Amino acid sequence: MRNLILATGTLAAAIALLSAQPSAAKVTAQEAAALNATLTPLGAVKAANADGSIPAWEGGITTAPAGYQKGKAHVDPFAADKPLYEITAANMAQYQALLSPGQQAMLKRYPTYKLKVYPTRRSAAFSKDIYDAAIADATTAELTPDGNGVKNATRTSPFPIPKSGLEAIWNHLLRYRGETTERSVKQVTPTPDGAFSPVQFTEKVLFAYNQKGATIQSINNRLAYFLQEVTAPARLAGTIILVHETLDQAAEPRNAWTYNPGQRRVRRAPNIAYDNPGTASDGQRTNDQLDMFNGAPDRYTWELKGRQEMIIPYNTYKLEGGLPVNEVVKPGHLNPEALRYEKHRVWVAEAKLKAGTSHVYAKRTFYFDEDSWQAVVVDNYDSRGEIWRVSEAYGIQYYEQPLFWDNVHAHYDLQNGRYLAFGIKDKDDYVRFDAPLNVGDFSPDSLRREGVR
Repeated sequence: MRNLILATGTLAAAIALLSAQPSAAKVTAQEAAALNATLTPLGAVKAANADGSIPAWEGGITTAPAGYQKGKAHVDPFAADKPLYEITAANMAQYQALLSPGQQAMLKRYPTYKLKVYPTRRSAAFSKDIYDAAIADATTAELTPDGNGVKNATRTSPFPIPKSGLEAIWNHLLRYRGETTERSVKQVTPTPDGAFSPVQFTEKVLFAYNQKGATIQSINNRLAYFLQEVTAPARLAGTIILVHETLDQAAEPRNAWTYNPGQRRVRRAPNIAYDNPGTASDGQRTNDQLDMFNGAPDRYTWELKGRQEMIIPYNTYKLEGGLPVNEVVKPGHLNPEALRYEKHRVWVAEAKLKAGTSHVYAKRTFYFDEDSWQAVVVDNYDSRGEIWRVSEAYGIQYYEQPLFWDNVHAHYDLQNGRYLAFGIKDKDDYVRFDAPLNVGDFSPDSLRREGVR
């Protein structure tokens, strides 16, 4: 990101140390003037790249295409597009600079894996009030002294011109995903030969931070309220978790409860965090890998690596329930014919495990879409320094809202040949952004009511 020739190792070490720590320097008014000028309000470069393979951003998609019915599967605005090329193990050296180490490892691991690359469509868009909040945040938002929280920010990614890796991950954590959401989706954890039994989830979320008029003070350190119920298969049905996600988790840890249908009791669940296994995940996902990354960033040091061009999943409308689930879920990885990749610019941040803390991932490299701050690819390393799991978020523009978010995300285990995909849909599944929810719907008492319906 900075074209510096460093004269001494001491200076290089000092710069690396600064980039890995919470930044106290706010963006100046002069720097912020670039927002909505040469940069988008969220800090993406408006212009096309040098060869035009990444086009200029022209506002994204904010209106639904013909044929879309609210609450139904999203119509693909780019259905007529044809692939430009395919990346396979045989030709990946040609595209190595555009692929993460994890993507390259996937190509080497699975002969059936490939990336079908389509024309780049910068579809990500948000409403004017969200963009206005991002521009306002640019000169006011700052990290708390320990980097585990944010101050003076509202509604969306607070650091459109990031100066540290911590600011980058907070942009992902606080990005706009609507004010309330409700969805019915499936999770699959196939065996290496492709056998799977879907787990059906219903989720309700109230994003306190994203509400109109919300401030850091008004939300009482509550980032979001989350209720997730397993509705199938029968052996798991009725299991419910409730989470009050706190903004500064060092000051106040996440509050979580579970309802067990066999015991018919609500219990505190402090283990729903960090690297404990996710719900019904068969050990293929940690709790903090839901939504690619969630929760406190305090077990890692974060370094901002800069911005680069990369082949990433984007506009994956084929995963909107138009294909039978058994055509999407294949041995080793999702069906490449159901996926779409494009060349975009991404921000890169590296997280390394702090001494004296624990996590199953010793290092994680995050790649964030510059137009939305959605983490689109994450390479997760084990304690030996080897890539263990590769995570991909398959995003679409939810033009009815509008916002950009993944409709499916997957975590591929290169060691055991399995993976977990969350968000898989058939024709009866849905996502809606107008659920009539309030904070009272997310109390432990409401959890008991949900459990005895």
